[in-house]
Amino acid sequence: MFHLLLHFIVPLLVALIFFREHWQKALIIMMLTMAVDIDHLLATPIYDPLRCSIGFHPLHQLVFIPAYLALCFIKPLKFVGLGLMIHMALDSLDCKINLGVWFM
Repeated sequence: MFHLLLHFIVPLLVALIFFREHWQKALIIMMLTMAVDIDHLLATPIYDPLRCSIGFHPLHQLVFIPAYLALCFIKPLKFVGLGLMIHMALDSLDCKINLGVWFM
């Protein structure tokens, strides 16, 4: 449950600390990137707290992470990239805590 809360708290903190003038826009876009979890619908069971998302779900593959990082440096897409990177970092942290596997 704490992991799921972090997916809301961390983007909020990033928006408030680094993008004060546009924090609401930054937060909304970063929250929309949580839709990357739609790929969980392809798994059985949909949610398994002991499964590592990184490398398992299609949009959580290691090959996509450099692309998500690159989006951070394209001005119109920086919030999309940040949201995706925060998401992948938190999922990677979850893998480390639950399974002892570190991906990032």
